[in-house]
Amino acid sequence: MEMVMDNDLTQHRALPGGWSFDSIGNLFDIRQGKSLARHRQTGKQKKKFLRTANVLWGKLDLSELDEMDFSPAECEALALKLGDLLVCEGGDIGRTAVWRGESTDCYYQNHLHRLRAKDGRVNPHFVMFWMQAAITQLRVYEGFGNKTTIPNLSRSRLSEFMIPVPEESEQEKIAAVLWKIQKAVEIEDAIVRNARDLKKSLLRRLFTHGLRGEPLKETEIGPLPQTWEVVPLGDIAQIGNGSTPKRDNTAYWQRGTIPWLTSAKIYDRVIEHADEFVTDVAVRECHLPRVKPGSLLIAITGQGKTLGNAAISAIETTISQHLAFAQFKRIDVEPNFIRFFVDGQYDLLRQVASGGGSTKGALTCGFLKSFPVPLATAEEQREIADILQTVDRKIDIHESKKRSLQDLFKTTLHKLMTAQIRVKDLDIDTSEVGVVEQEGKPG
Repeated sequence: MEMVMDNDLTQHRALPGGWSFDSIGNLFDIRQGKSLARHRQTGKQKKKFLRTANVLWGKLDLSELDEMDFSPAECEALALKLGDLLVCEGGDIGRTAVWRGESTDCYYQNHLHRLRAKDGRVNPHFVMFWMQAAITQLRVYEGFGNKTTIPNLSRSRLSEFMIPVPEESEQEKIAAVLWKIQKAVEIEDAIVRNARDLKKSLLRRLFTHGLRGEPLKETEIGPLPQTWEVVPLGDIAQIGNGSTPKRDNTAYWQRGTIPWLTSAKIYDRVIEHADEFVTDVAVRECHLPRVKPGSLLIAITGQGKTLGNAAISAIETTISQHLAFAQFKRIDVEPNFIRFFVDGQYDLLRQVASGGGSTKGALTCGFLKSFPVPLATAEEQREIADILQTVDRKIDIHESKKRSLQDLFKTTLHKLMTAQIRVKDLDIDTSEVGVVEQEGKPG
């Protein structure tokens, strides 16, 4: 039976069989942690503690834990126990995760609420997922933050929140289904991270030693195989940048058929289609370059991590002023070989753009023309590019799987928490929920 959600959780018009509602204050003992102060970060009783930054939706990030002084009485009162829920009082208000005993001795600061179940009526992992659904999707606690200068979720307000309480076995099964999807997302994410680390290692190795086991020589860009050369990018390619036709001029955009790329497409690495198109009039009047297939594109401006990224255009296209192109003039140049070298220079390009030899916040065509790049034989260039493209394909496959699983999680979370899907009669293994993997467990 579908459950209708509204802001007053006591007024459901269609309540599933076996579901009731109760307040967090009735179901949990709620306690805030210790206030953080500079003088408390020294002392004889320094203990690890959690901040709001450590509490993510559905999981804890324990990669960085701060320490401060806790008295013996505070240790006794504020020690985390298996199954405790941690709810953010500030920051990303309401974000919730479960303490699964990842460490034997850990505490928490006052911007976190610790919820400890008073009895066995509620499963902490079910409530964790409920909080995520309620706040990020269902909006049942809309405007729940206290209206102060800095928004926060007080203990009294949190204790008033009404939450669903299905039968214990159904709570466990709902949590298990969502847990399994969440773990699958984490596995794909770990594969992507490892593949990216592998790519970084390969970039360093291949663009230092090559594939032929040659002796190395010192060059202006570091050690390279003896037979490789170093040339300015402008010697092997025509360099230029694009422009953006005025958006309010329909003659530039209406019924346009010529591809036009922005820096947002740079993450495709190999660009096979455009999202926007301009007219012949725009190309003529705005002096847009016609960039040939196989050209290198580089983001020369951009917010966040865009600046410094590179891609190969597999189509004939035009580009915005936020992109530069390198249209290769030599047939012995493998475009993806140069692209991968530029990938390995990402940090350097961003340093240059931030003021180390170029206009602040941007790269220039002048800089790119003089930018030194290595050249191996055409055959070795292709072999190196093939190796790195194999890693890129692996990254793409697992990024796609991760996105699909994330979408599945969001859909399943919504349908389970609104009772559009019922799992109470299904045979679901719930044993792995809450089990802490020992590998990498912090001390």
